[in-house]
Amino acid sequence: MATKVGGPSQVKQATPEVQKICDEVKHQAEEKAGKKFDVFVAKSFTTQVNVGCDQFVHLRVHKSLPHSGQQLQVQGIQTSKTQQDHIEYF
Repeated sequence: MATKVGGPSQVKQATPEVQKICDEVKHQAEEKAGKKFDVFVAKSFTTQVNVGCDQFVHLRVHKSLPHSGQQLQVQGIQTSKTQQDHIEYF
């Protein structure tokens, strides 16, 4: 099924690049959630193109185009998720 323009891609297994993104934004995610995460490991992800334990969070991270020079930015977080929860836009 094709991705709708501006819509999320199919859910994919996390990659080393996705884990790197999570490592970079962990502090921002903790601030937004109001708590510290002992384990912060990417399990799955979706993408959207616009111009260790039983506790999971869903993050929405904005990655600007390379020429902008902007840093990654956490735009949303959902806590109290399970690995079986579907990743949906929020």
